[in-house]
Amino acid sequence: MAIVHGGQLSKVAKKYAIPEQDWLDLSTGIAPFSYAIPTIPAKVWQDLPTISESLIKAAEHYYQADYCWPVAGSQQLIEKLPTLWNDKNRSVNTGEMKHAYLPKVGYKEHQQAWFLAGYQLHFYQQTLPDNIEKNSVVVVINPNNPLTDTFSITQLTQLKTHCQQQQALLIIDEAFADIFEPEFSFVPHIINDNQHDNLIVLRSFGKFFGLAGIRIGFACTTQQWLDIIKESIGPWSINGPALFIAEQALQDTQWQLSQKVRLNQQSEAMQALLKSYLLNAHIEANALFITVFLNDASDIYEKLCSQAVYVRLTDEQNALRFGLTESSNLPRLEKALSSLI
Repeated sequence: MAIVHGGQLSKVAKKYAIPEQDWLDLSTGIAPFSYAIPTIPAKVWQDLPTISESLIKAAEHYYQADYCWPVAGSQQLIEKLPTLWNDKNRSVNTGEMKHAYLPKVGYKEHQQAWFLAGYQLHFYQQTLPDNIEKNSVVVVINPNNPLTDTFSITQLTQLKTHCQQQQALLIIDEAFADIFEPEFSFVPHIINDNQHDNLIVLRSFGKFFGLAGIRIGFACTTQQWLDIIKESIGPWSINGPALFIAEQALQDTQWQLSQKVRLNQQSEAMQALLKSYLLNAHIEANALFITVFLNDASDIYEKLCSQAVYVRLTDEQNALRFGLTESSNLPRLEKALSSLI
């Protein structure tokens, strides 16, 4: 199945015959305020990339993890996990149908990966699955994207227990979790022993830090899964500058606190603006994106694009996801919205 993502400005600009530089791009959930790129030593550019102990310690502290490892964006691991899980379970249920449980509305790359691997897909949404097959896979996106719903630690703990009983793999995608307090994350609840080892939490870096282009993320998991992941991605899948920048950013607690304040303030300002002009809409929001449910979402999408305002039309065609933008761009957004009335 073809998956449409935000961030495809070149394609959209060509379709509407409007130069790229004239667009207001609100199509992603990437923070509009980016971590300042530090001075990168020449040695970092010249040497083969090395995942240093200091980076791992910084990531373990930031993510509250006993074991974590960098990947070339969480997307890299999303694509690899079906193969890794099949290899780990090679002697189990040979020839039988394999099952994966995923949110019906959510980041579609998860569905794509398990579908292409031959898994039968089962969907849930507000309620976590409580009747799963043995040796299956359960994916939770927390918070959801493009929805903003979340699951509590209590709910996820109950699911984890059920997965353990069924020898299932539990994947929790926390790509947008940085906007919450540390207690939101399920990473500290990973238990490192052979009976509780099939749990992987995916963490994005680029969204909260506003640096999606450097393509780095982290897998927080057990020692056994860490070894499997390390072997699968090879020695140089993440470039040296990305490793260097990530280490500095993960240690910069003052910037992180300021970023949360900025994002929350900007989200509230944009929500107020959207509510003023999209009167019949249902709005769900967090500190990185705002999803607006509309009966005529496709029409509104077209009208905004005709004014060079690019938002994300959801796969279900019933909502628009607005990424945040800087305050200086809000008058332009307001002008586009006012034309819809």
